[in-house]
Amino acid sequence: MSEDQLSLSPWRGEMPKIGIRPTIDGRLGGVRESLEEQTMSQAQSVVDLIAKTLRYPNGQPVECVLADTCIGGVAEASAAAEKFKKNGVVVTITVTPCWCYGSETMDMDPQTIKAIWGFNGTERPGAVYLAAVLAGHTQKGFPAFGIYGKDVQPAGVKEIPEDVAEKLLNFARCGLAVALMRGRSYLSMGGTSMGIAGSMVDNDFWEKYLGMRVEDMDLTEFIGRIQKGQFDLDEFKKAKEWVKENCTEGKDYNEKSQTRSRHRLDEEWDVSIKMALIARDLMIGNPKLAEMGLGEQAQGHNAIAAGFQGQRQWTDHFPNGDFLEAILNTSFDWGGKRAPYVVATENDALNGAGMLFGFLLTNSAQIFADLRTYWSKDAIKQASGEELANDLVEDGILHLINSGPAALDGTGQQSDEEGNPTMKPYWEIGDEEVEACLKATTWHPSITEYFPGGGWSTRYKTRGGMLSTMIRLNLVDGLGPALQIAEGYSVDLPDSIHDALDSRTNPTWPTTWFAPILTGKGAFRSSYEVMNNWGANHCVLTSGHVGNLYITLASMLRIPVYMHNVSEERIFRPSAWRAFGTEGLEGADFRACKNYGPIYK
Repeated sequence: MSEDQLSLSPWRGEMPKIGIRPTIDGRLGGVRESLEEQTMSQAQSVVDLIAKTLRYPNGQPVECVLADTCIGGVAEASAAAEKFKKNGVVVTITVTPCWCYGSETMDMDPQTIKAIWGFNGTERPGAVYLAAVLAGHTQKGFPAFGIYGKDVQPAGVKEIPEDVAEKLLNFARCGLAVALMRGRSYLSMGGTSMGIAGSMVDNDFWEKYLGMRVEDMDLTEFIGRIQKGQFDLDEFKKAKEWVKENCTEGKDYNEKSQTRSRHRLDEEWDVSIKMALIARDLMIGNPKLAEMGLGEQAQGHNAIAAGFQGQRQWTDHFPNGDFLEAILNTSFDWGGKRAPYVVATENDALNGAGMLFGFLLTNSAQIFADLRTYWSKDAIKQASGEELANDLVEDGILHLINSGPAALDGTGQQSDEEGNPTMKPYWEIGDEEVEACLKATTWHPSITEYFPGGGWSTRYKTRGGMLSTMIRLNLVDGLGPALQIAEGYSVDLPDSIHDALDSRTNPTWPTTWFAPILTGKGAFRSSYEVMNNWGANHCVLTSGHVGNLYITLASMLRIPVYMHNVSEERIFRPSAWRAFGTEGLEGADFRACKNYGPIYK
């Protein structure tokens, strides 16, 4: 991001760091001396792996803080903890090739997210230390993730085995997600939308489980700022020119009696662009407002996620939030490529939290959608008059669509190294991919009967073949938050079938056809059962098969996962979870989360 973009990003300033703790057998007189170089080399290999692989949401490499010395006892453990506190460490990884004194060398900070890598070698019992210190963590109530390679390696090997590297990186990604949320805000722009439970913002959830505060504001703030011109006027002019050049207008699907004049549609564009600028400024502030004498407004609400109420108190009178939501959730705008902002349609704060999780785990944009319809092959044939090819889906498809438009990244016009559709971190997106996303999207006058105040809605169809993970975070009375996960693929339908099905809902809204991976068991017996067991009307779609990352993150936050199709060998939770059952992992997850409770309780 450019300097100007960074000043308008929630990811400016100091980022949380990962502390690397090399622990060692403290016995001087030959034992410790023989292990110093190997132990510190193992720690440095983790630093190098993380620095070259992981990035913060602002595109900068993730920073690690290495303890000054190997940790052989409590004095050195304390010195490392002190260094970590001064350097903003929230996540720690302990590494060792040998036996160490468990309770004397372990990370005892209750606020850090912890993992231990015990080197699998026969010369020294690093794996024995791993088991011993994990037992100490479990006994003392500080859950930690245990990392242990499958294959025995000779002492002195510097390369990190592939299975170990994967666990180290997955732990680091999820731990940083926890750290990046801590102390930030969710901005509730307006109140409850159309009685949707997810938009009844639960402060306890955000505070106790995520370590975030909820900031509330009334939508009259938008009216006031629009009327008083409290936004960057120069940026508004730039944005308006960009919209005119890049946001292609499509067909007006309104009945003739419901169409709006060209003059009014142009006014709606102006208001929609201003709303996007104001929503961003409300989230993270804007130094330009201070230059205008608006010092208080320039500060923003320190929000890394937000929701816009929209329907109906706002949309009955003013243009809807569709442009606001679409462009802020996208990885680019008139200023160029940048990290997406997270804005939930209809102020569904639970879906906003899910979008935030997905963004922090992948650094890529997220699709907000209704899980609108299950289409069986028979129903598709009846509605379209055509047979759905058997090789497209196993058992029908799910229609993901919402009046609040998803990020333009969701068109699927970005590609991975093999040419498959995906959604990428902004620094990996090419200029030609930005252009392709824009060309794949058309903007339509909103349906007046839905939105009397007007506005513009996006239309696109997600390119098929994108590995995807659909999730939903729900609140359950007496239980608390619980997560659902379904890995699958986006599906390309022939235009004739797509148009027939799409017109049954609303052709001015963005569509993703999604086929979950079926396991033949439980909620994943069929696509119908996936929808039948879904906990709410909304969902989040993340690019990639990252259900395993969601499971790891949920365990860190003490949020149980009650529906998923992630294979058992990919599941990575703290070692303490095994004490709550090794046969039924879903039940063990519930028991462990209840036992430990939210991390900020």
